Amino acid sequence: MKIRDDSCFKISYFSPMRYLYQPIDIATLAFFRIVFGVLGFIDVVGTIFHASSRENLSTLAPFHFKYWGFEWAAAPPVWALWGLAICMMVWSVCIALGYYYRLCITLFAFSFTYLFLIEATQYLNHGYLYSMMCFVMIFLPANRCFSLDARRNPTIYSDTTARWHTWILAFMMGVVYFYGGIAKINMDWLNAMPLKMWLKAKHDLFLIGGFISQEWVAWAMSYGGLALDLLAVPLLLFKRTRIFVFLFILFFHFTNTLIFQIGIFPLLSIALTLLYFSPDWPRKMFYRFFKKYKTEEFYDNYQIPPVRQQKWVNGFFIVFIIYHLLMPFRHHLIPQHVAWTEEGHKYSWRMMLRGKSGHGYLLIKDKETGQEWKDFGNDLTKRQKRKMRVHPELVLQYAHYLKKVYQKKGHDVAIYAYLRVGLNGRKKQNFIDSTVDLTKETYPFFGHAHWISPIEW
Repeated sequence: MKIRDDSCFKISYFSPMRYLYQPIDIATLAFFRIVFGVLGFIDVVGTIFHASSRENLSTLAPFHFKYWGFEWAAAPPVWALWGLAICMMVWSVCIALGYYYRLCITLFAFSFTYLFLIEATQYLNHGYLYSMMCFVMIFLPANRCFSLDARRNPTIYSDTTARWHTWILAFMMGVVYFYGGIAKINMDWLNAMPLKMWLKAKHDLFLIGGFISQEWVAWAMSYGGLALDLLAVPLLLFKRTRIFVFLFILFFHFTNTLIFQIGIFPLLSIALTLLYFSPDWPRKMFYRFFKKYKTEEFYDNYQIPPVRQQKWVNGFFIVFIIYHLLMPFRHHLIPQHVAWTEEGHKYSWRMMLRGKSGHGYLLIKDKETGQEWKDFGNDLTKRQKRKMRVHPELVLQYAHYLKKVYQKKGHDVAIYAYLRVGLNGRKKQNFIDSTVDLTKETYPFFGHAHWISPIEW
């Protein structure tokens, strides 16, 4: 069977499910494996050599904020954190080289996710995205070409792969773009907030500070980012517009990298965007100066997987797609604005949409004696303090932690929060109902916490 493929999303006369098993050149998947490993190495190095991250992810911090459902993820000692980081750096290099790929990507996936789960104040969208992709990559045959595994074991070598192996990765990037655009359709973003605040604060940046701090730049970036997120995927699907939108994506991510510190996300986004191009583009570039390249020669021996295997993959696809389409919408089922309450914010691709600052304290009151203490985040790191004051679920976690601390001292306490928070340049206002004893409250992952004060617009 010979199939010429112009794009990994070219419309086919096959059924949608059979379309996923059509053969395409494996070169793009191999290219992404290399980039994926390199970015994993960069991310781990950036984490372990950052003093604040080491403190937040290890037992140097007396207390760690947890994700709902993952309270078991305990922080390691600093020496164990260093050891794990070194192992992860080795594994990431092996992933890029395609050396014992399946073992290394599995170990790396669990290790990276473990580090991600240790401390909730370290949450970043690209960390969540990268963690999910790690587990997806375990099941992709990304080591069958341009790899040391294929060199030492030629029997696994293949020039082709099933379309879904790249489609699933491109789908994940498409979700990030689209839902990132949907999230930007709000009054603050349409009024260029919070970019006005952030860019104005960057006025002292070398060379570009005076330029980007002008107000019109914030307006241009707000509407340019909105248009890019909403239109990126539709325009990438068509060959005539693909290169133009890709160039705009390059400019967009390069600009963000210069202005903001957002880790590996720009490079990861660019690499994922390249999956929308013809699957054989890396091979064409590699062989351009060496020998003539014909796409047709790679599809002669391709065999569609057995029906039983297809059913398993199809079932996974359905669950995978439903999760990614519904999870970002859950905050619409919760009253009050998500940028204020943070309820439904995580895992929803709401990126760079709010600037929040807060101050205040937790009042600890002995129920028997009436003795009172004020806690300003005494047991927290600098980053934990800043995040806790503007995230209700973190305030609640810290209140429950303080209750246990004072119980050990022989005090039965009630804890009240006196916090004032400002959102996107607004005046600070009461954030938590100060009449509610937080030690008696729980945080609803899919609901609304009544003890969060409503915002006054």
